[in-house]
Amino acid sequence: MSMPKFPEVPELTLEDSIVQIFSSIAMEELALSHIINSEGEKLQYVLGTLEGSRGAVPTISLSDLLKVNESVRNTLETASMNQMFLLGKLSAAVSGFSRLKDCENIKNSQNSRNESGGNYYVNA
Repeated sequence: MSMPKFPEVPELTLEDSIVQIFSSIAMEELALSHIINSEGEKLQYVLGTLEGSRGAVPTISLSDLLKVNESVRNTLETASMNQMFLLGKLSAAVSGFSRLKDCENIKNSQNSRNESGGNYYVNA
């Protein structure tokens, strides 16, 4: 059995990596919005309130309606859990981005001191 092969990934800077994390979060949010929308349409369909579905849906029993409702509820619960994971991912990415910018500011500050010929000492 052969081992899976991963595609070649170009070398990325730390800033590029953080931007890619932001992009992946946005794509996951978009996917979740589609899932949530389809769950809403599912309920509208079985209730016969989805535009264009009138007459196409046979009368649904209460027990079947409750099963569909349970399915929608479970899907929305899972989507909510995913939202919590995405929030953690976003918080970590924002924190990393802030640290990156702080490091760049320190580096730029040190470079400007060195270029001006000034010596700065820290009192111990």
